[in-house]
Amino acid sequence: MRVNENIRYDPDDSCPLPVAAAVAMQGVMLILPTVVVIVVITSLAAGENDRYLSWAVFAALLVSGGATALQAGRLGRVGAGGIVFTCVSLSYLGISVLALAAGGPALLASLTMVVAVTQLSLARWLPSLRGLITPVVSGTALMLIAAGIMPIAFDRIDEVASGGSPAAGPVAAAVALGVTAVLALLASGVWRLWTPLIGIAAGSAASALFGSYDFRPVLDASWIGVPSPDLPALDLTPGAEFWALLPVFLIVSLVVGIKNIGDAVVVQQVSRRRPRAADFRLVQGALNVNGLGVLAAGLVGVPPTTIMSAQSSVLVGLTGVAYRRVGYLIGACLAALAFSPKLMAFLLTVPGPVAAAYLLVLMGMLFLEGMRTVLRDGLDYRKGLVVALALSIGMGLEGRTVFSDLLGETWGASLDSGMMSGGLVALLLTLVIEATGRRRTRLEVRLDMSALPDIDNHLNNLAVSLGWNSSSVERLRAAGEETLSSLLQPSDREAGDTPPRLVIVARPDNRVLEMDFIVVLSDDNLEDRLAYLDERADEPDEREISFRLLRHYASSVRHRKFHGAEIVTVKVDAS
Repeated sequence: MRVNENIRYDPDDSCPLPVAAAVAMQGVMLILPTVVVIVVITSLAAGENDRYLSWAVFAALLVSGGATALQAGRLGRVGAGGIVFTCVSLSYLGISVLALAAGGPALLASLTMVVAVTQLSLARWLPSLRGLITPVVSGTALMLIAAGIMPIAFDRIDEVASGGSPAAGPVAAAVALGVTAVLALLASGVWRLWTPLIGIAAGSAASALFGSYDFRPVLDASWIGVPSPDLPALDLTPGAEFWALLPVFLIVSLVVGIKNIGDAVVVQQVSRRRPRAADFRLVQGALNVNGLGVLAAGLVGVPPTTIMSAQSSVLVGLTGVAYRRVGYLIGACLAALAFSPKLMAFLLTVPGPVAAAYLLVLMGMLFLEGMRTVLRDGLDYRKGLVVALALSIGMGLEGRTVFSDLLGETWGASLDSGMMSGGLVALLLTLVIEATGRRRTRLEVRLDMSALPDIDNHLNNLAVSLGWNSSSVERLRAAGEETLSSLLQPSDREAGDTPPRLVIVARPDNRVLEMDFIVVLSDDNLEDRLAYLDERADEPDEREISFRLLRHYASSVRHRKFHGAEIVTVKVDAS
């Protein structure tokens, strides 16, 4: 079995306190700029006052710290049992601005509470949602989210202090962006962890040269204190603004929730010295903690939280420490920093153009994540058309008032959001594809050679119903037999008290038949197990050579292993 020599301490190992504390401080420096920039840009773009801004940063650090600490635990189905940053989400930035502008913190809080219910209920809904929120839909939505937030960042680049040089903003943004990009590309080791802060510091220094950096609020602030509370008043009788923005919040919530599954799996994989299948119970625990974080965010009136696998993976990968109690220390540090007005003042004095430049870097990474999500599922003509139409319509409508002019400002604002309009296009086209395509067939048998006659008869009847000729039928039957033989060969598959089940799911598509041969190794509910599988949860298998014969009959063969399940996806073309 492969061993990740980079990992010095597994999540459950015993790690010296000085080492854990040092890693925790690096983690805080890695995540702190992201949390603050998201809250600052959201507040300023919505035109909120300084009182709300100070409270929002304070509350966001408390919520992020508490959620990250909870992720380190394992209390039933609560907690991921590792270092999993769970902080205010970049994906909600654009729609949070819409909510704040339309109804202030109270409206944002009400909508965030609905998101919390969605996140906490996601585990139950996930099996049925997988067919609707496909990788094409979720990836397109992520790209539209990034594209919708980029104009917000660019609007702040030319922001300068009164009487300052018009070049101050663009120059400061360029310096921050350039330094961040160069360090991200060239830096290694611990320097990569400091990249965000170094980039922000460089941009702030450039801004100071133009006289656009005011350091007086930092000098005047006290070391310890609490900002004036600005708790939102939850409206139990929501108005038209709530119902108008609810659909876009729900769509983003579902997309982010499904993305969180993959993020939780990734963190599990990078945190183990000896690779093992992802434990979907810990994945569910991570989702539940995020749901609680979103609930807390709603109560204090800040944007919802999400799991941040990239930052978690970078910290574990660079330090080699995956000791889960580091998560407790990171959470405690974030919460403690919230009570330092001087630190808050220092972070809040970061010039707008510098914060915008850092936000552009984050948006670029989010757009890239969307592209990867779309491509991970394969991009044929129909899926490509869905992505193309959704992106063109979503990006074309972003920032325009087409629906506001038709339906009024209240009801049209959400449809004028590129994420909402483009996301709806992707959803509707996906529904059309599902409705017009042939229905899937399913056969469940024991994983045993005695099941071959049932499998052979099932595939033969399916091919005949599709109108395939005799040679294509024989090739399909041969592919089925060879797949069964390959799955029956000795492997490192987990042993169980009950014999494994083999589920064959066939998806006809024109002249191509795609089949999933799914080996289920336990008595857990199959639909729940499959719902938590993610393309990034693949494990290597030593038996790949046993599947080579399959390629003689099939146009493509893909073998994947997951926690308690093994899948061989076979595509056979009709001649």
